[in-house]
Amino acid sequence: MEWEEAIDLKKDAEEILKILDLPHIDISRIFFFRTNGSKSRSYARIWAMPKIFQRALNIKPAYVIEVLSKHYNKLSKDEQKKVIIHEFLHIPKNFSGALVPHRSRNRRLTNDVNELFKLYKKLTLESRK
Repeated sequence: MEWEEAIDLKKDAEEILKILDLPHIDISRIFFFRTNGSKSRSYARIWAMPKIFQRALNIKPAYVIEVLSKHYNKLSKDEQKKVIIHEFLHIPKNFSGALVPHRSRNRRLTNDVNELFKLYKKLTLESRK
């Protein structure tokens, strides 16, 4: 499998964070990579730095967002932004290095992604006026 740093994804993520109110996300501690050669069927994955490693290595929490080129690159720009928003929603409010699951008792990540994306589009249009 090939890994390549994805500066374009970081720019898209920064743009999203300028528009949406997600103050718990520290973009300086999120790293973006594009991969080729994975057998996964997903568009993207988020990787966390567990507490034990943070403590052992004396580092702050960090995340890696990986997009799988063979699927992600075929998406429209809007769908790509939805994917980034989806991965952001896996990051807990305390930015601890843990991950939020797709489903919890009173929450579904997919619903939240769609709502946030609609808000993103609305605010983007308003900012251009």
